[in-house]
Amino acid sequence: MPTSTTTPAMRSTWTARETATPPGGEQALRGLQDHLQLIEQSHQRCAALGLSRIERPDHAPLLRGEMLTVRDSNQRLFTHALPVMELLAEQIVSTQSMVLLTDANGTILHSIGEDNFLERASKVALSPGVNWAEQSKGTNAIGTALIEETPTLVHADEHFMHANNFLTCSAAPILDPRGNILGVLDVSGDRHSYHQHTMGLVKMSARMIENHWLSDDFRNELRLHFHSRAEFIGTLMEGILAVNREGRILGANRSALDQLQLSSAALRMQSITSLFGTSVAALVDHFRTPLSVPLSLSLANGRKFHAQARFNWPVWHAVSPSAARAPAPEPAGTVARAAALPAEQRQRPSGLRYLQTGDAQMEQVIAKIGRVLNRDIPILILGETGTGKELLARAIHQDSQRSAHPFVAVNCASIPESLIEAELFGYEDGAFTGARRKGAVGKIVQANGGTLFLDEIGDMPPPLQARLLRVLQERQVTPLGSSKSIAVDVAIVGATHRNLREMISSNDFREDLYYRLNGLVVKLPALRERSDLQTIVHKILRAECPEQPPAVSAEVMQMFQRYSWPGNVRQLANVLRTAAVMAGGEPLITRAHLSDDFLEDVQRLDALAAPAVAAMMPSAPGAAFTGAFAGPAGPSSPFGVAPPAHAAAAPAAAREGMTLEELEIETIRQAVEAAGGNISEASKRLGISRNTIYRKLRWNRPPAA
Repeated sequence: MPTSTTTPAMRSTWTARETATPPGGEQALRGLQDHLQLIEQSHQRCAALGLSRIERPDHAPLLRGEMLTVRDSNQRLFTHALPVMELLAEQIVSTQSMVLLTDANGTILHSIGEDNFLERASKVALSPGVNWAEQSKGTNAIGTALIEETPTLVHADEHFMHANNFLTCSAAPILDPRGNILGVLDVSGDRHSYHQHTMGLVKMSARMIENHWLSDDFRNELRLHFHSRAEFIGTLMEGILAVNREGRILGANRSALDQLQLSSAALRMQSITSLFGTSVAALVDHFRTPLSVPLSLSLANGRKFHAQARFNWPVWHAVSPSAARAPAPEPAGTVARAAALPAEQRQRPSGLRYLQTGDAQMEQVIAKIGRVLNRDIPILILGETGTGKELLARAIHQDSQRSAHPFVAVNCASIPESLIEAELFGYEDGAFTGARRKGAVGKIVQANGGTLFLDEIGDMPPPLQARLLRVLQERQVTPLGSSKSIAVDVAIVGATHRNLREMISSNDFREDLYYRLNGLVVKLPALRERSDLQTIVHKILRAECPEQPPAVSAEVMQMFQRYSWPGNVRQLANVLRTAAVMAGGEPLITRAHLSDDFLEDVQRLDALAAPAVAAMMPSAPGAAFTGAFAGPAGPSSPFGVAPPAHAAAAPAAAREGMTLEELEIETIRQAVEAAGGNISEASKRLGISRNTIYRKLRWNRPPAA
């Protein structure tokens, strides 16, 4: 039996706080006992990981390039969370506290806090870029909430590491409509500022973000808002279900799960008919007028709810049984805006057709996929980071016969190695320390009938590769801690930016799994290799500003065309999103609307291009090359650092015909050589992350002699 790690000081702290408030009876006592058990289990995990209570934890933030990547991949979460964070910050003003948002790995994305508390918070690195996962910082509200998947309070010396004992922290995970964790919302403050209502505010704020996300995810589906009390419809207490035309439930908010007493996976197995005994057509018919009264619905057990449906009438009116005999009502609000859009935008092609933008390489990729669609052939997508591998996987699912069933994405690189097995295969109650009491359904079972997208499959740990191979062969999953197998039927789409053949040679990837996954291998071209840049720019701007998408000035488009786009389409979308906001409704995006970071990158690459152009000139190419790199680091240097002296002496013939990318890679190689092979030192001199150096040199190795 493990020994208890709940200290007398922790118990006395709770006793002092509870005696200061009115007693809550047996329910409050059970809540306190559950809390102490949660803290004790967390301390046991930390001890098992070998963490020390007295050593100062690692407070190093992500490097700038890595942080930009993390922020970019969580841009949508940040967009939905920011206004809620600002509202929450107003509620806790003058309490020596701050509001934090993290991603699903516990890395802080954004913080809002009072100046007089920020200095103390900086001592434990409560700042963007720092990771607060439990395995990094021990027991803390953010990291423990991620593991427990439940709102978590960690107060004072309940923190595993003594350095954090001056804090009181209340955190709530933010879930998407399928029950997957998007991130964590947290309020951290001085332990003396503790207030019992803080956790309630955090939980309400997290639910607000979740509701925004759900409404955005399913804006074109029917959304059923319900509660057992009619006056609660339209409040944070309401349940929300997203329903497709066939009546299948696509997603739900947390209040819906609580009221229906169903898990997310169990609810998605239901339909409106099996759940409430009604149909989509009946709902659309009842709520087709703006002043419709709430509808009374009942579960099979007799429990009654009041419901209100919201949907886009121009899209849904044909579902109504009385649509043929009743004219559509005058659209209002968002419906009016949708109706006013051009036909091209209202009927935008979806799936693989939407990815056809005129590029010959993409046309070949889509043509290949079209030949194997619905033939139970696994697809492996190769390509650099940001080329749109998940977008292609979703398009494959949408065009397949499985589109009415779930699409479940798993990023094998973002889930800790210790948790990825439980994430994929699920687990039973008590399967391991810290497991949820009712167990959990794994991602493979969640995708049953639909598509399982395994992103960054090359980062899957070798022991797990063997289990995945068995699942693919036997079409059965055995959850952790269970002796029973579950039959599954899933289409597999894998993706990676790594060279799997090289990983097979180094025994880092199973050859038999590789051949199981690569029924069809397609490679997405990098953005710099594509011929449809203008079309992609237009599509992105039309998605960002559907009513009045701005045009792009000739100067900016030329800048885009000569830029190498290391972050590919994802980076382009981020640049355009920022530019569209900066333009603020103006009809033309100009250089003034671009971020300083991007303009600096363009200048660096232009500096790389200048020597190459000069080298091809008949008159003194060597002198031009030497001049561009001579002297101390400055604006003329591509990365703000002068390359080694031998770079200037390189023969002009070796540089003639080099592309921008080849010049960039050569500069990186020279910087690494000048730093004696020290990647960290080279990254500092170049002003780029170590990961960028590793990636560039790994994907662009010189040919063997």
